[in-house]
Amino acid sequence: MRGLSIGQVAERTGLSVHALRFYEREGLLADPVRRESNGRRVYTEDDVEWLDMCIKFRSSGMPLDTIRKYTDLVRQGPGNEQDRLALLRSHQDHVTSQIQDLTECLNVISHKVGVYEEHLEAGTAECLWVGPARAGTSEAS
Repeated sequence: MRGLSIGQVAERTGLSVHALRFYEREGLLADPVRRESNGRRVYTEDDVEWLDMCIKFRSSGMPLDTIRKYTDLVRQGPGNEQDRLALLRSHQDHVTSQIQDLTECLNVISHKVGVYEEHLEAGTAECLWVGPARAGTSEAS
């Protein structure tokens, strides 16, 4: 089976070569990266899938220490599934809270977009760009 070079994995995952080396050095890969006789790293499809998952974890705010802990649990093999589940549930709760907060932010932004659209359509947009001294006389911008 032919493996993937670090450049190929970087291209597929969107991570830089430097970031891939960092992930390896920090112990964030489930399996050790194989090396060719010349020392070049050889990745597998499983490595790419694992990295894709780690990228999602990071994008959702999971700290590197938590990813490392999860990786360590997976490496230990069967018997710690409850610990893995607890870690994932905790992060799931965190992401759910983030989504709720962002939904509230989006609601405010959507409201403001609607206000601007209405005023622009009605030709009354000039009242939206008033300075602080006149802020009490129209809807704040």
